[in-house]
Amino acid sequence: MAINKRGREGVRRRDVLTLAEGLIGAVSLGACFTATPSHAAPIAFTEAQCGDKSLADRKILVAYASKYGSTGGVADAIGQTLCGKGATVDVRLMKNVRNLEAYQGVVLGAPVYMGKWLPEAADFVKQNAEALGRVPLACFVVCMLLHEPTPDNMAKALAYLDPVLKAAPLLKPVGVGAFAGALDYGNLSWATKKIMQSKAQPEGDFRDWKAIHAWAEASPLAK
Repeated sequence: MAINKRGREGVRRRDVLTLAEGLIGAVSLGACFTATPSHAAPIAFTEAQCGDKSLADRKILVAYASKYGSTGGVADAIGQTLCGKGATVDVRLMKNVRNLEAYQGVVLGAPVYMGKWLPEAADFVKQNAEALGRVPLACFVVCMLLHEPTPDNMAKALAYLDPVLKAAPLLKPVGVGAFAGALDYGNLSWATKKIMQSKAQPEGDFRDWKAIHAWAEASPLAK
């Protein structure tokens, strides 16, 4: 079906407005920005178990929230490391966690999205604060800002946890961590791609598996 001149101008105007709105939002969000995909492609979210299930005295939950799946890879790497230290580990999406009572330790992780730790992760902490306060708790952030893991960028990334922990003041994590994520421009809408390019955000998988494993090994939950 043909599109007349007025129709073409309307499409271009909407694209320009969408990009302008996105750029304003990106500036207000700061350097940690998680992009919106251009289509509803199927995403595989990792859930796994490892370790000796007969050992109930060192059972650890690694629960995560994610928009596009890369945080699940971080959670799984942490879980595998803890299993290697003798723990039994369940890696689960937060939305699928029904009971925290069976665990002797918990690791929670989520990416930064729209300038905040993913809201469903923050809600999980708030709703389960009492149970989480009874076991050792560690938390991690996934943030594209850390494609350059400078001390300043690390401090900025970890600061995204501050509002979450402030809302649950009785929680005192035994460890906090922050890691780079992954970005595939092929999954982005035209407008979001332009936003990310304007911020000079490089495309690629920047997850530092060595750093992730080292963080997990150094955690009190691995002892």
